[in-house]
Amino acid sequence: MARRIIDISVPLRAGIKSDPPWALPQIEYHDHQMTAPPIADYFGIRQDQLPEGNYAAREQARLSTHAGTHLDAPYHFFPRQDERLTPGGRPSLRIDEVPLDWCFQPGVKLDFRHLPTGHTVQPEEVQRELDRIGHVLKPLEIVVVNTAAGARYGEDDYVDTGCGMGRAATLWLLEQGIRVTGTDAWSWDVPFSVTKRRIAEGASPDIIWEGHRAGREIGYCHLEKLHNLEALPADGFMVACFPVKVHRGSAGWTRAVAIFEE
Repeated sequence: MARRIIDISVPLRAGIKSDPPWALPQIEYHDHQMTAPPIADYFGIRQDQLPEGNYAAREQARLSTHAGTHLDAPYHFFPRQDERLTPGGRPSLRIDEVPLDWCFQPGVKLDFRHLPTGHTVQPEEVQRELDRIGHVLKPLEIVVVNTAAGARYGEDDYVDTGCGMGRAATLWLLEQGIRVTGTDAWSWDVPFSVTKRRIAEGASPDIIWEGHRAGREIGYCHLEKLHNLEALPADGFMVACFPVKVHRGSAGWTRAVAIFEE
């Protein structure tokens, strides 16, 4: 049986509008010539004694664990999780504690590209989309959401584009046994700029990060800044999204991929 792999991750890249200004990654590129003098000095030789005066290419990065395509751990959302399942809840899992079997499961895609920026998705909209694609959720499936933001990655309006998943819709997924979700937008929730405007208009602060905060009631992870979800069918694929093992981290970068057996 042939296997096909589709990359659903974005590259870690500096110099584009992938995040708000305070969260943008910084990457310095050191080429073979730049690294040659210090290594020649270390070994007590001349640079021209290295092959064509070259040593090693490498990169020096300063970035958040939430840069690029990454998996958020429950610890990112709140200090406690599972308050609905355990009296008083329990300490939230950090990224190096997330069960690896959560990270390699059948995938399901919800296509919400038609929904306007700032729309808060509700449970009935999730159910309608599942009915449309003829899929019944099973525990531990990975549910990814294709939004209008996916096509805007790196553009000036990326962070402010796309619908978001509300608390009720997120909890509905978690009640079906889902433990990993994902989006091609900057955030699982509606854009911060939309939430800020709604609060200025009189909305309750409870709407801030409401989808994320669902993890306080039932612990879960989600992927952010996915890419190329348009290339996926509604189901019939596996998702692999193992995070980098950052000690006690709130997230870990991942080369998320969709895998098809043909």
